[in-house]
Amino acid sequence: MSPTAALGWADWAALILHFMMLSLLSIGGAIATAPEMHRYLVREHGYLGSADFSQAVALAQAAPGPNVLFVAVLGWQIGGAAGAAATMAGILLPSSVLTLALGHWSSRQRDSREVRAFISGLAPLTVALLLSTGWLLGEPAQAHRGTLALFIGSAIVAWRTRINPLWLVAVGAAAGALGLA
Repeated sequence: MSPTAALGWADWAALILHFMMLSLLSIGGAIATAPEMHRYLVREHGYLGSADFSQAVALAQAAPGPNVLFVAVLGWQIGGAAGAAATMAGILLPSSVLTLALGHWSSRQRDSREVRAFISGLAPLTVALLLSTGWLLGEPAQAHRGTLALFIGSAIVAWRTRINPLWLVAVGAAAGALGLA
């Protein structure tokens, strides 16, 4: 049985519509909506396991290319090529159309008080969404003290220094290879 055979038309429509809604909430990029994707795909519908979800996000984030590719990987795991197309269309279309529609208007209005207030309000929202994503993806690490220490240490080093993040990845890889994380 193919992965797409498990989903009916109503499931496909709900999946696309849910990702379209997430598209309009993805301030800070699609990764900022990962907790809601996890809730919908793992907890509510059981399309994926929690470990499968985290692995899909990690794989796509490690690969070169746009950050949004994790959405295609999630869709692929749910329904093959049709799933990847459905989730990508859902996450890309609404925000792209809205951006194109509002881009010209906002460039003419960028100095208005309302536009400046809106843009200023997006910063804390983006940070909060990204923190919730980090918390969700870090859940497996919360059970292992070494991994949790590495996670917290890496976050502090990244925040407080200008060290190249590749060094943090290398330290994490070495800790994993040594069984410390």
